[in-house]
Amino acid sequence: MAPAEVGTGLRVEVVYCPRPGVTDLVALTLPAGATAADALLASGLAQRHGLPVAGLQLGVWCRACEPGTPLRDRDRVEIYRPLTVDPKEARRLRYARHKERLART
Repeated sequence: MAPAEVGTGLRVEVVYCPRPGVTDLVALTLPAGATAADALLASGLAQRHGLPVAGLQLGVWCRACEPGTPLRDRDRVEIYRPLTVDPKEARRLRYARHKERLART
């Protein structure tokens, strides 16, 4: 791909995974100076998936960011789902199931 021409805007992607294994990705061209919130609104992903725009957790390339974070060319804005289970509790449950299986054999 050729480098971005001066004044052509920012090429960004906005991605949301509504459930494990499913990805909804929108590629956009935004004006220079656009923020993560601008990308979120322009993508339409929040509306398409019925997400409340206020309070959404966003990130750029796997790093959490504020909605007002300025974007750079080829950034990937990610919309994070809320955790349904505490990761520590999930690990305890997996270990307990594993321990039960070992006891049966």
